[in-house]
Amino acid sequence: MNEINSKPEIGLDPANWDDIKTLGHQIIDDMVDYLKNIGNKPVWTPIPQQVKDEFKKPIPQQPADIFEVYEEFKQNIFPYHGGNIHPKYFAWVQGTGTPMGAFADLLAGVMNNNAAIGNQSALYVDKQVINWCKQLMSYPETGSGILVSGGSIANITGLIVARNTIVANAKNAGVYAAQGKLTAYCSSETHNCLGKAAEVIGIGNEQLRKIPVNDNYEIDIEALKAKIKEDRENGFFPFCIIGNAGTVNTGAIDPLNELLQIAKNEKIWFHIDGAFGALAKLVPAYQDKLKAIEEADSVAFDLHKWMYMQYEVGCVLFKDAAAHRAAFATAVNYLTAHDRGIAAGPETISNYGMELSRGFKALKVWMSLKEHGVDKYAAMIAQNIDQAFYLGEKVKQHHDLELMAAVTMNIVCYRYNPGNLDDDQLNVLNKELLMRMQETGIAAPSSTLLNGSYAIRVANTNHRTRREHLDEMIAGTIAIGSTLMKEHDSKLFKFDFLISK
Repeated sequence: MNEINSKPEIGLDPANWDDIKTLGHQIIDDMVDYLKNIGNKPVWTPIPQQVKDEFKKPIPQQPADIFEVYEEFKQNIFPYHGGNIHPKYFAWVQGTGTPMGAFADLLAGVMNNNAAIGNQSALYVDKQVINWCKQLMSYPETGSGILVSGGSIANITGLIVARNTIVANAKNAGVYAAQGKLTAYCSSETHNCLGKAAEVIGIGNEQLRKIPVNDNYEIDIEALKAKIKEDRENGFFPFCIIGNAGTVNTGAIDPLNELLQIAKNEKIWFHIDGAFGALAKLVPAYQDKLKAIEEADSVAFDLHKWMYMQYEVGCVLFKDAAAHRAAFATAVNYLTAHDRGIAAGPETISNYGMELSRGFKALKVWMSLKEHGVDKYAAMIAQNIDQAFYLGEKVKQHHDLELMAAVTMNIVCYRYNPGNLDDDQLNVLNKELLMRMQETGIAAPSSTLLNGSYAIRVANTNHRTRREHLDEMIAGTIAIGSTLMKEHDSKLFKFDFLISK
């Protein structure tokens, strides 16, 4: 025992605080210089095999010098980021982040809050940010909400509350409390996270009815009505309609007002997946199309997408605060509130969602909105939409390019089509074109399949993008496409293999 007590006690704080200060200054200088000149760098850089091999090394047993650790980060990690901080990044739907957002995450890391419980500033900031989110959506003040990691968890949370509200005792008995198999409804263009949500809440993917879409990729209202009627006649239990405020493939907005009315008539829950598109509500031209958000039972959206904030922060709002709380609140003795002390703070956030441990994600939202104000965000979203329509027109003006879907918001789908090629050949050609564009760092759009045709997909939620960057991407598309056709003619590139390869 004496031998144990004689051992020196240790900790994880630095032995030399001045070294931490020096390194901190260096990190900030390096990061600011990098972001200031980001447009001069390739969008994306492939990771060399020798760098990948570095990440196969075993866990370190002994300490390393902090300056050496940072140098290793700069050499093997930082150069190979995903690209979404670059002005020519258009893959998937990913926000760009801001310096202030990065500072907010640094400050939140220093505070190291578990921002779910306790009488601490983080919970008050969280509540204020939720109130601001309700204002962004013109949602009722009496509503409720919670910040989550992103759209996937936001949609799952929405469907849990929908199930538990529409089906009495579902919180305890689950789907077995329903008089018939529970069914939910969405369009065939709905994001696949809703399928996962159906699995998580126990109804299964088969009971998530994927309704066909029209030529504009919007849900077919008559087909929806017919399917709900058919399901009721066959003993199913419809409980939720999911509307898209901006589909992931084309940015299409479902006829939300009609969906809202159907949900009211059928006395079932109306949830809106507005992962990025709901925020177009800040733009006057889209307010009527998105008006139904204000009356929806729940709406999910991401602040790390079209509010350009650092990953990760999403939000889900509920019109009925009592229903939201009832779906998750559970009384446990180790979370009992007190009159004074640390446990006298706001109600634990675990009464409104799945998590009890959570980071201080509200801080970057709070600091970003304080820095820029809502009007500037609205102007930025409008700018991205204008840029998308500009790109669509540029595509239509070039005889070797084909617009694959009407531009309705901030997504443009196109392909290189020089003529005299069938769809299978065009699919192979455009897949190769996209990969070369990414590998050469010209630009980074992504891809999708529209009615079986491979499309280059540009999703613009980028505050650094300017029209010149779109012009450069178009020029790159044409140059690479022309090169591929020449290679095909000279037998260096062949179309006679499948797109799945």
